[in-house]
Amino acid sequence: MYPLKFHNLYYEKIWGGRQLEKYRDNLPEGNIGESWDITCHNNGKSIISNGIHKGKTLEELLKNHKNEILGEVCKEGSFPLLLKIINSKDRLSVQVHPDDKYATEVEKQCGKTEAWYVVEAMPGANIILGTKPCTKQDFKKALDDNKVEEYLNKVEVKKGDVYFIPSGLVHAIGEGITIVEIQESSDLTYRVYDYHRGRELHIEKSLDVINFSLKMEKTNPKIEQNGDNLILKHCQCQYFTLEELRISHSLKECTHREKFYIYTCVEGSGEIIYEGGIEKIQCLESVLIPASLDTFEFRGEMKLLKIYVSREYCN
Repeated sequence: MYPLKFHNLYYEKIWGGRQLEKYRDNLPEGNIGESWDITCHNNGKSIISNGIHKGKTLEELLKNHKNEILGEVCKEGSFPLLLKIINSKDRLSVQVHPDDKYATEVEKQCGKTEAWYVVEAMPGANIILGTKPCTKQDFKKALDDNKVEEYLNKVEVKKGDVYFIPSGLVHAIGEGITIVEIQESSDLTYRVYDYHRGRELHIEKSLDVINFSLKMEKTNPKIEQNGDNLILKHCQCQYFTLEELRISHSLKECTHREKFYIYTCVEGSGEIIYEGGIEKIQCLESVLIPASLDTFEFRGEMKLLKIYVSREYCN
């Protein structure tokens, strides 16, 4: 097995834009809001773009090579993650995601916990994270009275910020932001408020799942030195671990044949050296490293997001 790269799956959104053209030359026409870059979800399945498996879907490859790709840590169940790039020219809806228990019982699918890495943010750009102090009754009345924005907690963001978004947290991306989103393999969103754009809202379900006690801030990562490189450990939960690798020249990595890794380049570019070949990696490009690859090396000056599932949280 070898480092797997994928075609980008683009989705037009009313709040999308053209900012991804700065990084890519394959953007279709329209206001592109999302690029699903690694996914096995029913609403979008990644197609391999390199090597001998080019043209196959990741789902097809997993049917015959599941242990080679996912390893021992994730040998049960389906592919657990979905990785997106989101570009907002306008504000996204204020929304919330249910946890697995509620989503399974009500929607017959999994919930969504996610994390955001800010790739770009225009001056003054902000996100919504949680609410100001209020009760469920206060919030519902504000929705009824069209005053809900008074209760939304806005946070100014800048390039390089990382935020953990657990299920139950009210949130939204503001205008002028490009982020990498790491999440459970879910496409389940409840819209709380949409700035009068006429789209469907999900008020009752939203009020069922909002946790008004959640108050989230950007991560305060633990920083480790590895030679000339820095490793920033941003967040770990039962669904994924997110680290940031700041590589000055080279960094050796190893799967130990236990688990797969996803790497997304968020600055610079470089190469992946492995037994049998070399793959280039560019800014806002992602690669899936199969568990069976074992040892490999990154060469170049770049920042990478490293995403994986931890053994202690798996079946």
